[in-house]
Amino acid sequence: MSDDTRVHESWKHDGVRVIPSGSLDPNTAQTPGMDRRAAIDFARVGARKIWAGTVTIHPDAKTGAHHHGALESIIYVLKGRVRMRWGERLEFVAEAGPGDFIYVPPFVPHQEINASRDEALECVLVRSDGEAVAVNLDIEPAEKPESVRWVDPTHPA
Repeated sequence: MSDDTRVHESWKHDGVRVIPSGSLDPNTAQTPGMDRRAAIDFARVGARKIWAGTVTIHPDAKTGAHHHGALESIIYVLKGRVRMRWGERLEFVAEAGPGDFIYVPPFVPHQEINASRDEALECVLVRSDGEAVAVNLDIEPAEKPESVRWVDPTHPA
């Protein structure tokens, strides 16, 4: 058997992986107020540079303040409406809905709030490392958060 054949045979078990929706792992870093489930991480598939999973936040609920260390995070909203707060005192706020992407830079304190009283908020999460990191913080939110529009630097308001 040639080296190429051995490599290709190993792809049978070490190549593409399908993670069924019913098998996501709740044994991952958690923050009060949300239910994170890992789909792709180092422990499950050997991912070294990426973590992906889901998060569900119940109607009219908010998470505790937290950050994800040196990791970059992407949140993709599947269902519901999220109100994001961020900053040293969670003084900034913006909202996103289905189809919207949210980028959270490293070490930025933030909080996810389900803006709906009736509908669960469902999102897909992707992080820039194969391990989950969630650093829960004890931050009191600002009384009146400052609203910030979701506009990228190349499209000024």
